[in-house]
Amino acid sequence: MEKITFEYNDLEEQYALESAWAEKVGDNYKLDNILFYAPGYSLGDIVKVEDRNGELFVTGLVEESGHTTVRIIFYEDEIINTTMIQLEGMGCRWEGSNIPTLMSVDIAPEIDYALIRRFLDEGEEKDLWSYEESCLAHDID
Repeated sequence: MEKITFEYNDLEEQYALESAWAEKVGDNYKLDNILFYAPGYSLGDIVKVEDRNGELFVTGLVEESGHTTVRIIFYEDEIINTTMIQLEGMGCRWEGSNIPTLMSVDIAPEIDYALIRRFLDEGEEKDLWSYEESCLAHDID
C-alpha cells in the first residue's frame, strides 16, 4: 500500500489536500480508503497519479468501482455508534474521521442504495444528522 494525495477545493473554495491508502495496479492505483473530504472518488476506484518530488498526487479517474460515498455529520454524539451499527447491518462499511461527529460511509454496488437513502433522509428529517453524497455511483430514481 502507498499513500496517494487528492487535491480539491473545500467548502470555502480553498485549496485542500486529503491523503489515502491505495494499492498499485499496473501504472495506476486502487483506492483502499473511504474518503472524507475529496469529492468524486469512492473506495475501489482506480486512479491515475503523478509523482511530484516523491509524493503521489491523483490526476484523474481511470475506472469507477461502482461504490457510493456518503458523509454524515452527527448533531448528537450519543447516536453515532448505534447508527453506524445499523448501517453495517444494511451492508455498509464506514470510517471515522479526525472530527468525532463526521463519518464517511461506503455503499458497495450490490447494496440497495434506496434503503440507505431512505434511512439517511429519515435521520435528517429528525435533525439527528446531515448527510452529503460525496460520490454517487448508484441510480437514485
